[in-house]
Amino acid sequence: MNPADPELEVCDIVQVSWLDRWQVYKRLQELEIPCWCAVDQPLRAKVNTAKQAAQLMSVLRQVSAPRDELVEWLECCWQKASR
Repeated sequence: MNPADPELEVCDIVQVSWLDRWQVYKRLQELEIPCWCAVDQPLRAKVNTAKQAAQLMSVLRQVSAPRDELVEWLECCWQKASR
């Protein structure tokens, strides 16, 4: 068994539109979250820590949430950072 083989590891299918999956895939790679995406296959990710789970949720939110919700979220973050 090769532990680096994604087919042998437990991973979750990431529910994301086919249009956004490569953008999400690239961002997950930048965050060093193990993920795989083949042509005509769903995006798969292996989340090992709570931090990775939060990062995955954040990435998915960025591609799926309406713009006004993202603006409100960012303004809330800025307010908390300035305290």
